[in-house]
Amino acid sequence: MSLHQSLSPSGVSQSVSRVSAPARVAIADDKEMLRAAVELTRDIAVARPAIYWTDMLGSAFLGYAALAGAIVASSPALAVFFGLVSALALYRAMLFIHELTHIHRNALPGFRLGWNLLVGIPLLTPSLMYEGVHQLHHARTRYGTSEDPEYLPLALMKPWSLPIFLITAILLPPALLVRSAVLVPLGAVFPPLRKLVWERLSSLSINPAFRRRPPEGEFARMVFWQELGASIWALALVASSFAFGWRPLVIALAVVSVAAVLNQLRTLVAHLWENEGEAMTVTAQYLDSVNVPPPGPVPALWAPVGLRYHALHHLLPSMPYHSLAEAHRRLTTHFGTEGTYAKAHHPGLLPLVGRIARSTMRVR
Repeated sequence: MSLHQSLSPSGVSQSVSRVSAPARVAIADDKEMLRAAVELTRDIAVARPAIYWTDMLGSAFLGYAALAGAIVASSPALAVFFGLVSALALYRAMLFIHELTHIHRNALPGFRLGWNLLVGIPLLTPSLMYEGVHQLHHARTRYGTSEDPEYLPLALMKPWSLPIFLITAILLPPALLVRSAVLVPLGAVFPPLRKLVWERLSSLSINPAFRRRPPEGEFARMVFWQELGASIWALALVASSFAFGWRPLVIALAVVSVAAVLNQLRTLVAHLWENEGEAMTVTAQYLDSVNVPPPGPVPALWAPVGLRYHALHHLLPSMPYHSLAEAHRRLTTHFGTEGTYAKAHHPGLLPLVGRIARSTMRVR
């Protein structure tokens, strides 16, 4: 992840080169698929609070408990084991930030506040970094264009772009610490710095050209309190490390780095990244996105909270994550293994990485 333009779970340097690709044939909307996606899933489109709260709280508790185990472990092997468990659990807990951008504000009373207090602020990624940003990625005329904060034509870039894309994620945790402990407090005193931090260092985006507009109204008030909470927490972490030693903080940063790299890898295969800036139909957006459906269980670890159905999510953005598996089952039953719906299904992580890597090597 990157500090040069944005603090992002999928940031990549502005220096990454783009290359030209052959013109692509426009894809018309498959209206039958779009209609069926809505009609066949109306009865499962309501978020169930018990599932959200149990999943989020359980993931956070396991993540923090395992992190404590990694800090006090008596051997390196135990520390690594607990660290990996913590990274996977906290990664799952963090990804509820994605759900926060889509669920109706009245659907889960208190969930946004609870998530920010338990996950977002402690991990220095309050929901302000995604809310108001991710919605632009789903805007009908923005997806895949230069105005999409979460899109880069990675499949059309130089081959060395991909390893840089992944490796930079390691820098995210210390970057977040510097942002909340140093840059945000200084920005309260120096307005030009505050403007810079907001525009370029306050969004989970991958497009280096993206600039956030100033927050307004109720959202601006929410931003103020989230920034205040994150800054107080970051300063407390630094102060406690000076007082009691840096080992706990270093281990925590390492654990979050593992989660960040995992998320970066998930982001790499969330789309095919084959669009070079043109506006796309909803069906084209769907086909440029990725489902990794069952039977394989491993995607539930690297693409949790429903993100193994990322293409389906682009058809039904407001569908709660716990209903995506059933929505996929119904649409597969309806359409079978042929047709447009099945074309967004992919077998797994490694084949997807290989496809994108091969694409970068073909383009001159």
